Amino acid sequence: MALLTEPMAGSAAAKKERLQKVLARAGVASRRRAEELIRCGRISVNGRVVTGMGYRVDPAQDRIAFDGRPVQLEKKVYILLNKPAGYVTTLADPQGRPIVTDLVRDVGQRIFPVGRLDLDSEGALLLTNDGALANHILHPRYEVNKTYEVELKKTPSRQDLRHLEEGILLDGRKTWPARLRILSRAPGRTIVEIIIHEGKKRQVRKMFQTKGFPVIRLKRTAYGDLKIGALPSGKYRFLGKNDLKKIFSGKIPFTIKNIPD
Repeated sequence: MALLTEPMAGSAAAKKERLQKVLARAGVASRRRAEELIRCGRISVNGRVVTGMGYRVDPAQDRIAFDGRPVQLEKKVYILLNKPAGYVTTLADPQGRPIVTDLVRDVGQRIFPVGRLDLDSEGALLLTNDGALANHILHPRYEVNKTYEVELKKTPSRQDLRHLEEGILLDGRKTWPARLRILSRAPGRTIVEIIIHEGKKRQVRKMFQTKGFPVIRLKRTAYGDLKIGALPSGKYRFLGKNDLKKIFSGKIPFTIKNIPD
């Protein structure tokens, strides 16, 4: 059996992680113990024994074995949560406030939120253990649209909406073009839909505040064509491949294995 101490040439480094980290996440051993297993020649990748501490693997592609037995890596999980107001979009909060993962305790995998929703905002929030998916959603290059419903006390003029659509200066930079439309209006209450593909902190609230329209309520209703629909507040559902395609307008820009449609 061949012995590997360094990664093979031509590897896609962006997708790879240190072997001991992957072993620890798969529950084989602690990271320090995994390093000992590697040094002792008990770990193989794609049929070749690995002994180097700097060796990197792609968990989605490489076949990893411990004493000849395949290592079962963690299953990819994709969840759409209807986040209620009052929850922070972090994995821990020093102030002791409720966190979004409190709502999905029975998933069985370590997951993290994709992007953020403010404490007082609500609506669609994706959670996953797939870093590639998160990067593709958050990176401006892929222009994944996020749709929000914004409640205001007064109705913006057509000129106000046009300015917001064209882009305004916010924190020293001009926002990307957006799409806006008024969904409903009543005395003291107007609902505006806004679609953007940026994700700057509190961006939607700041955009309307800049034009003199404080936001009363903010709800994200969709990622791309994946809509929150009738999902109750505080509840979640697992997503399949067809759901993920909706996020990216029909085609997922990277490979996802072993997930049902």
